Amino acid sequence: MEQVLYLPELGYYSGGSHKIGAAGDFITAPTLSPLFGQTLARQLSELLPQTEGNLYEFGAGTGALAATLLNSLGDTVRHYYIIEISAELAERQRQFIRQQVSAEQADKVVHLTALPDSFNGIIIGNEVLDAMPVEVVKREHGTFQRITVAAGEHGLHTAETPLTDPDLLQAAHSYFPDCEPYTSELHPAQHAFIRTLAAKLVCGGMIWIDYGFDAAQYYHPQRNSGTLIGHYRHHTVHDPFFHVGLTDLTAHVNFTDIAQAGTDGGLDLIGYTTQANFLLNLGLTDLLAQHGDSRSPEYLKAAAAAQTLINPHEMGELFKVMAFGKNLAIDWTGFRCGDICHKL
Repeated sequence: MEQVLYLPELGYYSGGSHKIGAAGDFITAPTLSPLFGQTLARQLSELLPQTEGNLYEFGAGTGALAATLLNSLGDTVRHYYIIEISAELAERQRQFIRQQVSAEQADKVVHLTALPDSFNGIIIGNEVLDAMPVEVVKREHGTFQRITVAAGEHGLHTAETPLTDPDLLQAAHSYFPDCEPYTSELHPAQHAFIRTLAAKLVCGGMIWIDYGFDAAQYYHPQRNSGTLIGHYRHHTVHDPFFHVGLTDLTAHVNFTDIAQAGTDGGLDLIGYTTQANFLLNLGLTDLLAQHGDSRSPEYLKAAAAAQTLINPHEMGELFKVMAFGKNLAIDWTGFRCGDICHKL
């Protein structure tokens, strides 16, 4: 999965095809409407003054979120760091941002290909965690099998080997329900990623927005085939070997595991809620009202986008927001109502 997504020049995210938007394989909230970034900016404006004023974005995609945040936050942002391993995507982001913001704001953007030694500011990631490789594990006949990839005369196919890694075995015993056969994912890469960032965060916070569940929902007995899927030209693909390198492979996020990683790393778990609650707490509807006459085409377009962002049957409930803090003294407005940390 890691090679399919990130192999230089050939991987899904490192190749040259368009991934995001109508011409790509999926739509993200920042490309759907600037309302998403404008609402998020309200939370960031409360947090950044308590730090050195740096924003760090992982998985910046088209650069749409960066442009919206730079335009919304103005002088509140000192530097806007984009951590991007794809040179092709980084160049697209630079071009898009320079078209959307002033030269002064664009000059704040710094692209990094590796993690800095430390973070002082706010780390944000929208649909980042779901793009990390996962382990697929099957429970059957009282044992756990690791699903691997093998090559045969007819191409790539899955194979099974005994799961022997002690950390993965412990996670499987902890999360998997007592029913068979049962297949699902474990997320060691996500866990290690959060732990690494936690160790480097000196002062500030992290905000992760993604689709996923708490562990009880993720590993529900009826969800016995896992969540690993592909996206290709706005279609869902269940064959992981379909158009290898051209199909996005993704799995939902186990937010219970993310919370554990952050708190084990010494961070404060600030909140966990649905995207709908988070955006409504921060005044999405107030921002929508600023689009003028409710009968105008501009308003109707913005209202349709807002509905997609908060509708329970679209992004509103499936997408969750989780935040961590360190050395911050503030009540985060985004979690004022509807916090569901008790489900973790």
